[in-house]
Amino acid sequence: MNAALALVARDLRLAYRTPGSTLTILAFFVIAASLFPFGIGPEPQILARVATGVVWVVALLACLISLDRLFQAEADDGGLDDLVLAPAPLELLALGKCAAHWLSTGLPLIVVSPLVAVLLNLPAEGYGTLLATLALGTPSLSLTGGIGAALSVGARKGGALLALIVLPLYVPVLVFAVAAVEAAVAGLPVRPLLFLLGAMAAFTLTVAPFATAASLRQAAE
Repeated sequence: MNAALALVARDLRLAYRTPGSTLTILAFFVIAASLFPFGIGPEPQILARVATGVVWVVALLACLISLDRLFQAEADDGGLDDLVLAPAPLELLALGKCAAHWLSTGLPLIVVSPLVAVLLNLPAEGYGTLLATLALGTPSLSLTGGIGAALSVGARKGGALLALIVLPLYVPVLVFAVAAVEAAVAGLPVRPLLFLLGAMAAFTLTVAPFATAASLRQAAE
């Protein structure tokens, strides 16, 4: 556990010493979402109908484009072998890498999401649920993305392969998160949908570290 926490601290120091990557992800999130009013028109009612889907799709893509650096640095400098051969369980180290990714990508997206929701005219009833869905769903995105990043590490055109692996696995989180916010706006119960997102996060937390570790061992051979 100490090794995993040290790995999280190291990755966070690297991320925030060179904040360009995090700022780039946030800039992509805001700019991409801001383009939708130009494409579909500035009518408030239309924007309100698509606001939740736009926020979640752009957040999903922002997480996706940041995944290629999750294990690539270790693969480039030979640190992948050190990671695999470390005395600490590789599953814990993989979990630490995914946690650092969420703290440097998912958490900033949650902080910025209300601004994007305002730009897209999301009804006020949906703000709390939107934040709840992002808090429950983005860890699943980072953990699932860790599997894809480990499978594609060192591969030629790994970015395209990563997208093909990860995007289908993101669909359930996207569907239930958008449904929860729309239910909140409509005045319907949202707890069942939030429980489903929490269950998916718990399942991913249980399974993803083992799948990621197995993929990293395969990549190191």
